[in-house]
Amino acid sequence: MTEDEVSQLRRKIDAGVKAAVAAALEEHRRMGRSVVIERDGKIVHLSPDEIPTSGPTTNPTVNQKENGHVDQK
Repeated sequence: MTEDEVSQLRRKIDAGVKAAVAAALEEHRRMGRSVVIERDGKIVHLSPDEIPTSGPTTNPTVNQKENGHVDQK
């Protein structure tokens, strides 16, 4: 792969991850489930009403856990 192809692939992956995070957060908000995120080095629980509707403002990594929580880093 050329450097340009790798760069294009990286952009597509980043866009896919951001879309998946936004969808997971929206689903949790809509279903009335809280999420757990990391903010300023601390673990923070967000109630469904506290989950942003416009999606994350950073580039978080999401790990969907069996208990339905989303970890946002």
